[in-house]
Amino acid sequence: MSWIATIPFAEAGGRLRRLYERVAGPGGKVDNILQVHSLRPHTLDGHLGLYKATLHHASNVLPVWLLETVGVQVSLINGCEYCVEHHYAGLCRLIGEEAARPIRAALAAEAPPSGLNARECALLAYTARLTRAPAAVTQADVLALREAGLEDGEILEANQVASYFAYANRTVQGLGVTTAGDALGLAPGGSDPADWTHG
Repeated sequence: MSWIATIPFAEAGGRLRRLYERVAGPGGKVDNILQVHSLRPHTLDGHLGLYKATLHHASNVLPVWLLETVGVQVSLINGCEYCVEHHYAGLCRLIGEEAARPIRAALAAEAPPSGLNARECALLAYTARLTRAPAAVTQADVLALREAGLEDGEILEANQVASYFAYANRTVQGLGVTTAGDALGLAPGGSDPADWTHG
């Protein structure tokens, strides 16, 4: 599951137990990316709050399938198989495997996915650039997004999802987290970050 020790659900107590109860999936299973935080429950609390606020908050305007696409894209660029598999499965749940498969293939080939509009492709060009060369991003990149029809709040959403996945990818890759035993594509319930913080 990972290169460091973790505390399984059955042995968790106190704050960790409460957090696990919030995120447990079918059969009481906690995804490995979350369980890897078990020695420091406050970082699990922080990870959950960030995840829910960026990817699954009810106030987001961009569609969840597009945000999941950004997650798959960033994770492909970073070589994070764990996050690719989880979020590709999530994308398939949202739009169906037939629609998701060519999107993943195009992203893996570093090409604009067919079937997406110019606005969506501009957003993905920005998140790819931000992932590959963050220091090279300039105000002109944001202006190009506005010209493509994105509002500043939507640009912020895309930026935060790409930034979250950079964090999640490094967590997984740096600690050897695998998908063994995980239920792919299931997001912990609830869309209000207040539900996930200060456990």
